[in-house]
Amino acid sequence: MKDIKEDLSKIPKAIYFDKEDRFFILDQTKLPVEEVIEEQISLEQVYDSIYQLKVRGAPAIGIAGAYGLVISLKEHLDKDMQSFKDIVIKNAKYLNSSRPTAVNLSWALKRLMAISKEFANDKTPKELYSALRDEAIAIHQSDIETCRAIGEHGSSLIKEGDGVLTLCNAGALATGGIGTALAPMYVAWSRGKRFKAYSSETRPLLQGARITCWELNKFGVDTTLIADSVASYLMKLGKVDMIIVGADRVANNGDTANKIGTSSLSVNAKHYGIPLYIACPFSTIDTQTKRGDDIVVEERGANELIYIKDRQIAPKDIKVFNPAFDVTDHSLIAGFITERGIIKPPYDFSKTI
Repeated sequence: MKDIKEDLSKIPKAIYFDKEDRFFILDQTKLPVEEVIEEQISLEQVYDSIYQLKVRGAPAIGIAGAYGLVISLKEHLDKDMQSFKDIVIKNAKYLNSSRPTAVNLSWALKRLMAISKEFANDKTPKELYSALRDEAIAIHQSDIETCRAIGEHGSSLIKEGDGVLTLCNAGALATGGIGTALAPMYVAWSRGKRFKAYSSETRPLLQGARITCWELNKFGVDTTLIADSVASYLMKLGKVDMIIVGADRVANNGDTANKIGTSSLSVNAKHYGIPLYIACPFSTIDTQTKRGDDIVVEERGANELIYIKDRQIAPKDIKVFNPAFDVTDHSLIAGFITERGIIKPPYDFSKTI
Protein backbone atom coordinates (compact mmCIF):
# COMPACT_ATOMS: atom_id res chain seq x y z
CA MET A 1 0.00 0.00 0.00
CA LYS A 2 1.34 3.42 -0.92
CA ASP A 3 2.53 5.51 2.03
CA ILE A 4 1.31 9.10 2.11
CA LYS A 5 4.83 10.22 3.06
CA GLU A 6 5.74 9.84 -0.61
CA ASP A 7 3.41 12.72 -1.44
CA LEU A 8 4.10 15.13 1.44
CA SER A 9 6.93 16.92 -0.33
CA LYS A 10 4.25 18.56 -2.47
CA ILE A 11 2.95 20.54 0.54
CA PRO A 12 5.10 23.32 2.05
CA LYS A 13 5.30 23.55 5.83
CA ALA A 14 3.68 26.37 7.77
CA ILE A 15 6.31 26.35 10.53
CA TYR A 16 10.04 25.67 10.66
CA PHE A 17 12.29 25.45 13.73
CA ASP A 18 15.90 24.61 12.99
CA LYS A 19 18.83 23.20 14.95
CA GLU A 20 20.09 26.71 15.72
CA ASP A 21 16.76 27.49 17.46
CA ARG A 22 15.68 29.79 14.66
CA PHE A 23 11.95 30.04 14.05
CA PHE A 24 10.43 30.61 10.59
CA ILE A 25 6.91 30.76 9.21
CA LEU A 26 5.44 30.69 5.72
CA ASP A 27 3.66 34.05 5.43
CA GLN A 28 0.16 32.90 4.44
CA THR A 29 -1.11 36.41 3.80
CA LYS A 30 0.94 36.41 0.59
CA LEU A 31 -0.42 33.13 -0.79
CA PRO A 32 -1.06 32.04 -3.50
CA VAL A 33 0.95 34.68 -5.35
CA GLU A 34 4.16 34.49 -3.33
CA GLU A 35 5.78 31.89 -1.09
CA VAL A 36 7.64 33.95 1.51
CA ILE A 37 9.47 32.34 4.44
CA GLU A 38 9.87 34.86 7.26
CA GLU A 39 12.14 34.44 10.28
CA GLN A 40 10.58 35.37 13.62
CA ILE A 41 13.10 37.14 15.82
CA SER A 42 11.09 38.84 18.57
CA LEU A 43 8.10 38.37 20.84
CA GLU A 44 6.28 41.29 19.23
CA GLN A 45 6.87 39.94 15.73
CA VAL A 46 5.41 36.55 16.66
CA TYR A 47 2.38 38.28 18.23
CA ASP A 48 1.83 40.28 15.05
CA SER A 49 2.32 37.23 12.83
CA ILE A 50 -0.40 35.38 14.75
CA TYR A 51 -2.76 38.35 14.88
CA GLN A 52 -2.24 39.28 11.22
CA LEU A 53 -2.85 35.63 10.19
CA LYS A 54 0.60 35.14 8.71
CA VAL A 55 0.39 31.92 10.67
CA ARG A 56 -3.14 30.64 11.28
CA GLY A 57 -5.18 27.58 12.16
CA ALA A 58 -5.63 26.47 15.76
CA PRO A 59 -2.90 23.79 15.90
CA ALA A 60 -0.37 25.95 14.01
CA ILE A 61 -1.10 28.91 16.28
CA GLY A 62 -0.40 26.73 19.31
CA ILE A 63 2.93 25.56 17.88
CA ALA A 64 3.85 29.10 16.83
CA GLY A 65 3.01 30.39 20.31
CA ALA A 66 5.26 27.76 21.89
CA TYR A 67 8.19 28.53 19.57
CA GLY A 68 7.53 32.26 19.91
CA LEU A 69 7.79 32.03 23.69
CA VAL A 70 11.04 30.08 23.37
CA ILE A 71 12.79 32.54 21.06
CA SER A 72 11.63 35.46 23.23
CA LEU A 73 13.67 34.04 26.11
CA LYS A 74 17.05 33.94 24.36
CA GLU A 75 17.96 37.47 25.41
CA HIS A 76 17.16 36.83 29.09
CA LEU A 77 19.44 33.89 29.86
CA ASP A 78 21.66 36.10 32.04
CA LYS A 79 18.80 36.79 34.48
CA ASP A 80 18.42 35.11 37.85
CA MET A 81 16.03 32.15 37.90
CA GLN A 82 13.03 33.88 39.46
CA SER A 83 13.27 36.84 37.09
CA PHE A 84 13.55 34.42 34.16
CA LYS A 85 10.44 32.55 35.30
CA ASP A 86 8.55 35.85 35.65
CA ILE A 87 9.46 36.69 32.05
CA VAL A 88 8.17 33.29 30.90
CA ILE A 89 4.77 34.04 32.45
CA LYS A 90 4.67 37.64 31.18
CA ASN A 91 5.59 36.71 27.61
CA ALA A 92 3.19 33.75 27.54
CA LYS A 93 0.28 35.93 28.66
CA TYR A 94 1.15 38.50 26.00
CA LEU A 95 1.23 35.91 23.22
CA ASN A 96 -2.00 34.32 24.44
CA SER A 97 -3.85 37.62 23.91
CA SER A 98 -3.13 37.60 20.16
CA ARG A 99 -6.05 35.26 19.26
CA PRO A 100 -8.60 34.60 22.04
CA THR A 101 -10.84 31.99 20.34
CA ALA A 102 -8.38 29.26 19.34
CA VAL A 103 -7.83 27.11 22.42
CA ASN A 104 -4.61 25.49 21.17
CA LEU A 105 -2.66 28.69 21.76
CA SER A 106 -3.47 28.84 25.47
CA TRP A 107 -3.11 25.05 25.72
CA ALA A 108 0.44 25.09 24.34
CA LEU A 109 1.52 28.09 26.39
CA LYS A 110 0.12 26.55 29.57
CA ARG A 111 2.24 23.46 28.94
CA LEU A 112 5.38 25.59 28.82
CA MET A 113 4.36 27.66 31.84
CA ALA A 114 3.74 24.48 33.84
CA ILE A 115 7.28 23.30 33.11
CA SER A 116 8.64 26.68 34.17
CA LYS A 117 6.63 26.67 37.39
CA GLU A 118 7.85 23.21 38.45
CA PHE A 119 11.45 23.71 37.35
CA ALA A 120 13.92 23.61 40.25
CA ASN A 121 15.23 27.02 41.30
CA ASP A 122 18.71 25.64 41.88
CA LYS A 123 19.08 25.10 38.14
CA THR A 124 19.95 27.76 35.58
CA PRO A 125 17.80 29.76 33.15
CA LYS A 126 19.76 28.10 30.33
CA GLU A 127 18.63 24.68 31.56
CA LEU A 128 15.02 25.87 31.81
CA TYR A 129 15.29 27.36 28.32
CA SER A 130 16.41 23.97 26.99
CA ALA A 131 13.48 22.24 28.70
CA LEU A 132 11.01 24.74 27.21
CA ARG A 133 12.55 24.38 23.75
CA ASP A 134 12.29 20.61 23.98
CA GLU A 135 8.63 20.88 25.02
CA ALA A 136 7.84 23.18 22.08
CA ILE A 137 9.48 20.69 19.70
CA ALA A 138 7.50 17.86 21.34
CA ILE A 139 4.24 19.79 20.82
CA HIS A 140 5.13 20.20 17.14
CA GLN A 141 6.06 16.54 16.69
CA SER A 142 2.92 15.40 18.47
CA ASP A 143 0.80 17.49 16.11
CA ILE A 144 2.45 15.84 13.10
CA GLU A 145 1.46 12.44 14.48
CA THR A 146 -2.01 13.65 15.47
CA CYS A 147 -2.75 14.99 11.99
CA ARG A 148 -1.72 11.71 10.43
CA ALA A 149 -4.03 9.79 12.80
CA ILE A 150 -6.92 12.16 12.02
CA GLY A 151 -6.30 11.56 8.33
CA GLU A 152 -6.29 7.80 8.75
CA HIS A 153 -9.55 7.75 10.73
CA GLY A 154 -11.32 10.31 8.56
CA SER A 155 -10.34 8.77 5.23
CA SER A 156 -12.67 5.86 5.97
CA LEU A 157 -15.62 8.25 5.65
CA ILE A 158 -14.74 9.28 2.08
CA LYS A 159 -16.05 7.01 -0.64
CA GLU A 160 -15.07 6.76 -4.28
CA GLY A 161 -16.85 9.49 -6.27
CA ASP A 162 -17.92 11.52 -3.22
CA GLY A 163 -18.20 15.30 -3.18
CA VAL A 164 -16.46 16.69 -0.10
CA LEU A 165 -17.00 20.33 0.85
CA THR A 166 -14.72 22.27 3.18
CA LEU A 167 -14.54 25.85 4.46
CA CYS A 168 -11.55 28.04 5.26
CA ASN A 169 -8.25 26.18 5.58
CA ALA A 170 -7.68 23.33 7.99
CA GLY A 171 -4.91 21.75 5.98
CA ALA A 172 -1.16 21.37 6.36
CA LEU A 173 -0.75 25.13 6.58
CA ALA A 174 -3.07 25.30 9.60
CA THR A 175 -1.14 22.67 11.55
CA GLY A 176 2.28 21.20 12.09
CA GLY A 177 1.41 18.13 10.01
CA ILE A 178 -0.91 17.29 7.10
CA GLY A 179 -3.88 19.16 8.52
CA THR A 180 -7.14 18.31 10.23
CA ALA A 181 -10.07 18.75 7.82
CA LEU A 182 -7.87 18.16 4.77
CA ALA A 183 -5.96 15.25 6.31
CA PRO A 184 -8.68 12.68 5.46
CA MET A 185 -8.65 13.96 1.88
CA TYR A 186 -4.87 13.65 1.61
CA VAL A 187 -4.85 10.11 3.00
CA ALA A 188 -7.85 8.99 0.90
CA TRP A 189 -6.38 10.47 -2.29
CA SER A 190 -2.97 8.97 -1.58
CA ARG A 191 -4.63 5.58 -1.16
CA GLY A 192 -6.22 5.81 -4.61
CA LYS A 193 -9.75 7.04 -3.81
CA ARG A 194 -10.94 9.58 -6.34
CA PHE A 195 -13.46 12.18 -5.21
CA LYS A 196 -14.26 15.84 -5.82
CA ALA A 197 -13.23 18.46 -3.27
CA TYR A 198 -15.14 21.75 -3.07
CA SER A 199 -13.49 24.69 -1.34
CA SER A 200 -15.66 27.59 -0.20
CA GLU A 201 -13.82 30.89 -0.74
CA THR A 202 -14.21 31.99 2.93
CA ARG A 203 -14.77 35.72 3.01
CA PRO A 204 -13.48 38.14 4.08
CA LEU A 205 -9.86 36.90 4.02
CA LEU A 206 -10.39 34.16 1.43
CA GLN A 207 -8.45 31.40 3.17
CA GLY A 208 -10.40 28.80 1.19
CA ALA A 209 -9.60 30.39 -2.16
CA ARG A 210 -6.05 31.46 -1.41
CA ILE A 211 -4.79 28.62 0.77
CA THR A 212 -6.99 25.51 0.60
CA CYS A 213 -7.20 25.56 -3.19
CA TRP A 214 -3.46 26.18 -3.39
CA GLU A 215 -2.74 23.25 -1.02
CA LEU A 216 -5.11 20.78 -2.66
CA ASN A 217 -3.87 21.72 -6.13
CA LYS A 218 -0.28 21.03 -5.08
CA PHE A 219 -1.33 17.61 -3.84
CA GLY A 220 -3.24 16.89 -7.06
CA VAL A 221 -6.72 16.57 -5.55
CA ASP A 222 -9.60 17.32 -7.96
CA THR A 223 -10.69 20.66 -6.48
CA THR A 224 -13.38 23.21 -7.37
CA LEU A 225 -13.58 26.69 -5.84
CA ILE A 226 -17.02 28.08 -5.00
CA ALA A 227 -18.26 31.38 -3.62
CA ASP A 228 -19.53 31.08 -0.05
CA SER A 229 -23.07 31.82 -1.21
CA VAL A 230 -23.00 28.85 -3.62
CA ALA A 231 -22.69 26.17 -0.91
CA SER A 232 -26.41 25.68 -0.30
CA TYR A 233 -27.15 25.44 -4.03
CA LEU A 234 -24.32 22.95 -4.47
CA MET A 235 -25.96 20.80 -1.80
CA LYS A 236 -29.33 21.11 -3.50
CA LEU A 237 -27.77 19.92 -6.76
CA GLY A 238 -26.68 16.74 -4.98
CA LYS A 239 -22.98 17.38 -5.46
CA VAL A 240 -22.05 17.30 -1.77
CA ASP A 241 -21.96 14.00 0.11
CA MET A 242 -20.22 15.26 3.22
CA ILE A 243 -18.69 18.35 4.78
CA ILE A 244 -15.44 18.32 6.75
CA VAL A 245 -14.25 21.44 8.55
CA GLY A 246 -11.80 22.19 11.32
CA ALA A 247 -12.33 23.84 14.69
CA ASP A 248 -10.74 26.52 16.83
CA ARG A 249 -12.46 25.57 20.07
CA VAL A 250 -14.88 22.79 20.98
CA ALA A 251 -17.02 23.10 24.11
CA ASN A 252 -17.63 20.12 26.36
CA ASN A 253 -21.10 19.52 24.87
CA GLY A 254 -19.81 19.54 21.28
CA ASP A 255 -20.72 23.12 20.35
CA THR A 256 -17.92 24.19 18.02
CA ALA A 257 -16.33 27.52 17.17
CA ASN A 258 -14.93 27.56 13.66
CA LYS A 259 -14.47 30.02 10.82
CA ILE A 260 -17.46 32.29 10.24
CA GLY A 261 -19.87 30.55 7.87
CA THR A 262 -19.61 27.12 9.46
CA SER A 263 -22.90 27.52 11.29
CA SER A 264 -24.69 28.39 8.04
CA LEU A 265 -23.18 25.33 6.37
CA SER A 266 -24.39 23.13 9.22
CA VAL A 267 -27.97 24.40 8.99
CA ASN A 268 -28.07 23.85 5.23
CA ALA A 269 -26.43 20.45 5.59
CA LYS A 270 -29.07 19.39 8.09
CA HIS A 271 -31.81 20.47 5.66
CA TYR A 272 -30.34 18.40 2.82
CA GLY A 273 -29.42 15.40 4.97
CA ILE A 274 -25.67 15.84 4.52
CA PRO A 275 -23.35 14.94 7.42
CA LEU A 276 -21.02 17.65 8.71
CA TYR A 277 -17.90 16.45 10.49
CA ILE A 278 -15.48 18.41 12.64
CA ALA A 279 -11.86 17.30 12.30
CA CYS A 280 -9.73 18.37 15.23
CA PRO A 281 -7.19 17.14 17.76
CA PHE A 282 -8.22 16.59 21.37
CA SER A 283 -6.17 19.65 22.29
CA THR A 284 -8.89 21.77 20.61
CA ILE A 285 -11.53 20.43 22.99
CA ASP A 286 -12.03 22.65 26.02
CA THR A 287 -13.89 20.73 28.71
CA GLN A 288 -13.83 23.81 30.95
CA THR A 289 -16.11 25.56 28.44
CA LYS A 290 -19.45 23.87 28.96
CA ARG A 291 -21.32 25.16 25.90
CA GLY A 292 -20.91 27.34 22.87
CA ASP A 293 -22.46 30.40 24.49
CA ASP A 294 -19.41 30.54 26.75
CA ILE A 295 -16.90 30.78 23.88
CA VAL A 296 -15.39 34.22 23.31
CA VAL A 297 -15.72 35.00 19.60
CA GLU A 298 -13.01 37.22 18.20
CA GLU A 299 -14.15 40.29 16.26
CA ARG A 300 -11.71 41.69 13.74
CA GLY A 301 -11.19 45.11 12.20
CA ALA A 302 -13.52 46.82 9.77
CA ASN A 303 -10.91 47.12 7.04
CA GLU A 304 -11.03 43.37 6.37
CA LEU A 305 -14.52 43.93 4.94
CA ILE A 306 -14.07 47.42 3.52
CA TYR A 307 -10.98 46.42 1.53
CA ILE A 308 -9.83 43.43 -0.48
CA LYS A 309 -6.06 43.79 -0.29
CA ASP A 310 -5.58 47.49 -1.11
CA ARG A 311 -8.80 47.91 -3.08
CA GLN A 312 -11.68 49.65 -1.33
CA ILE A 313 -15.01 47.90 -1.94
CA ALA A 314 -17.28 49.65 0.61
CA PRO A 315 -17.69 53.15 2.07
CA LYS A 316 -14.96 53.88 4.63
CA ASP A 317 -17.48 55.15 7.18
CA ILE A 318 -19.88 52.18 6.96
CA LYS A 319 -20.62 50.28 10.15
CA VAL A 320 -19.05 46.80 10.14
CA PHE A 321 -19.69 43.62 12.09
CA ASN A 322 -16.80 41.25 11.44
CA PRO A 323 -16.70 38.17 13.71
CA ALA A 324 -13.90 35.80 12.77
CA PHE A 325 -15.85 32.75 13.97
CA ASP A 326 -19.32 31.46 14.65
CA VAL A 327 -20.50 28.62 16.88
CA THR A 328 -22.14 25.54 15.40
CA ASP A 329 -24.62 23.77 17.65
CA HIS A 330 -23.64 20.23 18.61
CA SER A 331 -26.98 18.91 17.33
CA LEU A 332 -25.88 19.76 13.77
CA ILE A 333 -22.57 17.88 13.96
CA ALA A 334 -22.47 14.27 12.71
CA GLY A 335 -19.21 13.47 14.44
CA PHE A 336 -15.74 14.56 15.47
CA ILE A 337 -12.76 13.11 13.60
CA THR A 338 -9.93 12.98 16.14
CA GLU A 339 -6.61 11.23 16.56
CA ARG A 340 -8.40 8.69 18.76
CA GLY A 341 -11.09 7.87 16.24
CA ILE A 342 -14.48 9.21 15.16
CA ILE A 343 -16.67 10.33 18.04
CA LYS A 344 -20.43 10.26 17.47
CA PRO A 345 -23.16 11.96 19.52
CA PRO A 346 -24.17 12.38 22.26
CA TYR A 347 -21.17 14.51 23.21
CA ASP A 348 -19.77 14.86 26.70
CA PHE A 349 -16.03 15.21 26.30
CA SER A 350 -15.36 15.34 30.04
CA LYS A 351 -16.05 11.60 29.98
CA THR A 352 -13.76 11.05 27.00
CA ILE A 353 -10.62 13.04 27.77
